[in-house]
Amino acid sequence: MTATQVGDYVLLKEMGPGALGVAYLAEHALLKRRCVVKLLPEELSRQPDFITRFEQQIAQLSHLDHPHIAKIHNATTADGFYCIVMDAVLDPQGESVSLAQFMQKKHYELSEEEIFRIASQLAQALDYAHHGNSMEEPLAHGMIKLNNIAMKETKEGIHAVFTDFGLAKMIGPAALFSRTFYHVSKSLGQGIGIDSGLGEVEQYALVELDKAAKLRHSFCQNFAFMAPEQKSQGSIHPKTDIYSFGVLLYYLLLGEFPEGYFDLPSKRLGELKWNWDLLICKCLQTDPHKRPDLLSDKLDELLVKPSSQARQQLQRMRQVAEEAKPLLKPQEIVRPSFDADPGAVFQIDTAVAPYKPKIQEHREIEPLLNEMVVIPANTYYRGSNHGGRDEMPRHTIYLSSFALDIHPVTNEQFVRFLEAMGGEKDVNNNDIIRLREARIKRSGGSLVIESGYTKHPVVGVTWYGAVAYTKWIGKRLPTEAEWEVAAYGGSEDHIFPTGANIERAQANYFSSDTTPVMSYPPNAYGLYDLGGNVYEWCQDWYDYHYYDISVQEPNHPKGPHQGVYRVLRGGCWKSSKEDMRCAHRHRNNPGVMNGTYGFRCAADVIVDA
Repeated sequence: MTATQVGDYVLLKEMGPGALGVAYLAEHALLKRRCVVKLLPEELSRQPDFITRFEQQIAQLSHLDHPHIAKIHNATTADGFYCIVMDAVLDPQGESVSLAQFMQKKHYELSEEEIFRIASQLAQALDYAHHGNSMEEPLAHGMIKLNNIAMKETKEGIHAVFTDFGLAKMIGPAALFSRTFYHVSKSLGQGIGIDSGLGEVEQYALVELDKAAKLRHSFCQNFAFMAPEQKSQGSIHPKTDIYSFGVLLYYLLLGEFPEGYFDLPSKRLGELKWNWDLLICKCLQTDPHKRPDLLSDKLDELLVKPSSQARQQLQRMRQVAEEAKPLLKPQEIVRPSFDADPGAVFQIDTAVAPYKPKIQEHREIEPLLNEMVVIPANTYYRGSNHGGRDEMPRHTIYLSSFALDIHPVTNEQFVRFLEAMGGEKDVNNNDIIRLREARIKRSGGSLVIESGYTKHPVVGVTWYGAVAYTKWIGKRLPTEAEWEVAAYGGSEDHIFPTGANIERAQANYFSSDTTPVMSYPPNAYGLYDLGGNVYEWCQDWYDYHYYDISVQEPNHPKGPHQGVYRVLRGGCWKSSKEDMRCAHRHRNNPGVMNGTYGFRCAADVIVDA
């Protein structure tokens, strides 16, 4: 090896160092064919376990033959260096362009169609390597990131190609992490020694702010794309690639990495052509077993395009929403009161003062209001011909415009109501909530929400408590018909709020506890948690045969005039999948307090003339 040649390959220019080694744009001395020569880190050649891995895995990697994976053509050693020769993905000017550079060139404004094309191509490549190649062992990339995806523009459109496929596992997790840290520290430059006062000299690197920002971004990119098990254990397997794929999609859409309690794309970008929320949530599962096995075969299913009818319905909804707004009634809060003791006039013993209960001072407390979505007036379907007998028959109804909260009432919101009420009883002495069923407790006379449950839906609330809360904020409970119509999201064909099917990545059911509201993707109307998390009280009385009557009274159905039970809808955190159906009906006594019962608010709508 010379400074400009490795074997038969002439090194034209350095493309950049990295944790996996130094890459050069090269040309075969005789065939004059451009390629990339990757010189693996020199110190690895002194590690017997690396040599063993290299010999075992390079043969497998060389068998990968896919248009969206840079093919390995040769592997050799030269003067102690291990090098790999692979395809060069070049633009018309003969330059190599990474996805990071491509996004910068596009000013970080990729169209949704461009993102879908990139996602589809890379998904095909991952499925091929994970399941479709001829080798017995599935192959994983192990280090998906923006700089390991090469881009070129062709007559057919943009073309994305994975580079350095499988090299992360070959090098090993320990070497991968240490070399990542090494390159960051090396890029920072020479440090300045500072005496700590303890006889030791600490090294502090001083760099320019703009350079430090670039280095920080580079390091965060490496770290952000790693799956949780990759960060904690160094594990590299196909499911780590699935996680990285989800991070990549999120970055392409929003230009940032998903961290903490992150917003889903639909919340930040509004209406999108494809259902990115669902795909990202499925890929970013902490448990690798919950991530998808295949991507490309399910891409059309995961990124479901709305039907033309649904799009028209959503368009009508937006037009109505622009002209309409929820009608909030004056706040009403009626606390329990007690008549004076009629026997007090006969009390003649003045030695003992009569008992006078302490009058509690009530503070003016402002509620925390939810955003609301306006559902337009229209004719809708309700019920099912394939569910329970009480859901039959499926029939059409007409509803006026109404508004619905985007998520159920939370502990944070409900505790303010309890403070305003000054107790857990309504004016008729009905229980509002049972605190031992809830995540709200009394401590020293004050109401306290259990740690971590502020944004969880309130539970343990009776129907009476839900009604009292809605009056306090000037809203009302939704009717059963309104709730079901909202759950369908404007589609006549949906079975679940999520569409024809539902999975645990889409809703909180068959689990062990509630989750924070808005933890899962919304339905087509932008409403969250209509399936799972908590059952939601509706205004209506329940009647097993009511739908037979509703067929005959299709306009603005309000439910039976009387009954024993009130309606509950939506399933809960410990429900089965069957309970997630939009048409599924549940009921219970209005005074029952349960750790799975909550509610959301509705309101009538006024349209400006």
